[in-house]
Amino acid sequence: MANQNWARAERLALSDLLTETGPDAPTLCQGWTTGDLAAHLLIRDRRPDAAPGIVVPLLGGYTERVQRRVVESTPFPRIVEQIRQGPPAWSPLGLPGLDAAANTVEYFVHHEDVRRAQEGWQPRELPAAEEEQLWRRLKMSRFTLRRLPVDITLVEPGGRAQHVTRGGRQARVHGLPSELTLWALGRKDVARVELTGEAEAVNVLSQGRWRL
Repeated sequence: MANQNWARAERLALSDLLTETGPDAPTLCQGWTTGDLAAHLLIRDRRPDAAPGIVVPLLGGYTERVQRRVVESTPFPRIVEQIRQGPPAWSPLGLPGLDAAANTVEYFVHHEDVRRAQEGWQPRELPAAEEEQLWRRLKMSRFTLRRLPVDITLVEPGGRAQHVTRGGRQARVHGLPSELTLWALGRKDVARVELTGEAEAVNVLSQGRWRL
């Protein structure tokens, strides 16, 4: 399964879950229902004019307005169906290979944003190949965690480690790559990880907040 497109697999699973929950279910994205999250994903795929505002704060106002219009004007089942179809050929994300490169983490995390906001959720047992893909993409945590005054090393169950920030007291975060991904992207309240290291560093990570 080395060539499996895990972004596609997570996209389909999330689409099924959105169909099941409807547009008004909670998510882990602060202030967003499943309808808001679905509109966000649609914009990434199909609105290259508005997508930059997802990551560029200066352009965020326009993106928010477009997202509201999508929620108000497009029936939720239609939004979900377009998400399920994936980015069209004319979208930047429709270029060969870009869906897997740009969306593996995106769709895994947003799938869990919906799953883990519901009562009675339990962690999934992901295929080893998907865990490996998430492990390889954990380099992005150097960006999300860069402002924390802690020297952080991520450690997966097999013992492999990624040193992702430098400076300050030392801490190690232990967990499956999937759980480390959620933790690194700010879903720390639901991520199944263990913190070890110097007490001051562990306290900073326990109390701190970050998000992407």
